[in-house]
Amino acid sequence: MDAREKSIDEVTLAGSAVNVLLTVFKFVAGLLGRSAAMTADAVHSLSDLLTDAVVLVFVHISNKPADRDHEYGHGKFETLASTFIGIALMIVAGGILYAAGSSLLAWFRGEDLPRPGMLALWAALVSILLKEAAFQFTVRKARKLESPALEANAWHHRSDALSSVGSLVGIGGAILLGNRWTVLDPLASVVISFFIIHVAWKLLRQNIRELMEASLPEEMEKEILQIVSSFPDVSDPHNLKTRRIGNYIAIELHVRMDGDISLLQAHSRSHYIEKELKARFGPDTHVTVHVEPVKPFEKF
Repeated sequence: MDAREKSIDEVTLAGSAVNVLLTVFKFVAGLLGRSAAMTADAVHSLSDLLTDAVVLVFVHISNKPADRDHEYGHGKFETLASTFIGIALMIVAGGILYAAGSSLLAWFRGEDLPRPGMLALWAALVSILLKEAAFQFTVRKARKLESPALEANAWHHRSDALSSVGSLVGIGGAILLGNRWTVLDPLASVVISFFIIHVAWKLLRQNIRELMEASLPEEMEKEILQIVSSFPDVSDPHNLKTRRIGNYIAIELHVRMDGDISLLQAHSRSHYIEKELKARFGPDTHVTVHVEPVKPFEKF
C-alpha cells in the first residue's frame, strides 16, 4: 500500500467512525423523538457508511499498477466509486422524499403529525458540528491527494451536515411553535431530499463525463498547448486529445519539428516535452507526442 492509498484509507476510516456514531444516535433520536426529519437524516448517515466502504475498496483497486488487461492503469475504478456514491445519494434522496411526501399527504387530510422531542433537536445540532468538521478535514485531504472518490465522499459529509441544518430548522420550528406547526418536520425532510438530489446530480454529471472520456476543461488544454509551444524548436501543436483517468490525466498531441533533424534529436525533444508536462500535471500523467516534419515527406 503506497502513501497516497494509506492516507485515503485513514481519512475514510476516520469519517466512518463519525458515521457509525451519528447513524446510531440519529436513529435513536428519530424514533424516540418522533421526528421524520431526524429518521431521514439517520438514513442519510447510513448511506455515508456504505459509501465509505465503496471508497475503501475502489481506491485500493485504482492504486494497482498497470497490467495486461489495464494498460492505462486502474484509475477509472476511483471514478466508478464516485459514480456509485452519486447513485447512492439519489436513492437516499428518493426514499426521504417519499417518506416526507406521505407525511405531508396525511397532514393535508387533516391527520395530526407527532410533535418531535428535544432529543431529535440535539441530534441535529451534534450532527451539524461533527459532519461539517468531517467535510473540512476530508475535502482538504482529497484535494491534496487529488482523489475524486475522496472528494465525493467529502461532499457526502457536507450534504449530511446541511441536511441536518434542515432537520434543525424543521424540528426546532415544530417544537417551539406548537402542534399546529408539526408539518415543518416533514417539510424539512423535503428540503433535505432536494438538496441531496442537487449534490448527487453534480457528482454524477462530473463522473459520467469522465467515464465517457470527456476532454479536460478548455483552460487546461490551453495551458498544455502553451507549454508545448514554449519549446523553441517545436511548432504547430495540434490534434490535442485529453482525458482524465482517475486521479491522473492522459495527453496525446501532434507537433511539428524540422524535417532535417535526426531521429535521436526528435526523440530527445519529445522527451523534454513529456517531462515538462509531467512536471506540471503530475508524474503519472500519460503523454504521447507524435512528431511530424515541417517539410513534406520526400519520395525516394
